[in-house]
Amino acid sequence: MISFLQGKLSEALPTQVVIDVNGVGYEMFIPLSSFDKLPQPGGQVKLLTHLAVRDDAHVLYGFSTEAERALFRKLLKVSGVGARIALGILSGISAEGFRRCVLERDLITLTRIPGIGRKTAERLLVEMADSMEELGGDDPGGATAANGAEGEAHGALLALGYKPAEVTRLLAKLDTAQLGAEELIREALKRAHTG
Repeated sequence: MISFLQGKLSEALPTQVVIDVNGVGYEMFIPLSSFDKLPQPGGQVKLLTHLAVRDDAHVLYGFSTEAERALFRKLLKVSGVGARIALGILSGISAEGFRRCVLERDLITLTRIPGIGRKTAERLLVEMADSMEELGGDDPGGATAANGAEGEAHGALLALGYKPAEVTRLLAKLDTAQLGAEELIREALKRAHTG
């Protein structure tokens, strides 16, 4: 099993990358949340991986955080959710945001993720409910103050009409551990207006 790859970022597209590890190029599919954290091509990168072995191919998926990879693996166990839908979910909402949606049974936010219809969202709420505590650490009923602030900011930006993938991008590089929800929203809106 391949746990991670570390090497030079050779190519980077929003949905896939090629990492040069000692002269061997590994192609892997990634969510937008991981793409936003990549260095420029030619820079050093380390991505956690999930290897899917199918009859017709071996496919690598890459993630910038353990939370993303853990959620991806749990999503694959939901009936009717394959790798493409799981990547779409991670591209549209953070792992903490998804966890909060499931715990709060927030069907509306889930159906705003591109490619997720009402039936799939309902199935996710039912089948993922028991596994969300494992993704959340020591506070299964809620979140840490930072995660709560990030989640609140995420929901507010969605309510303002931003697409889930754009919200994830706007919040990606902000210091969610130090900023409150209002500050996160303000900073994200500044980023949205400055490009």
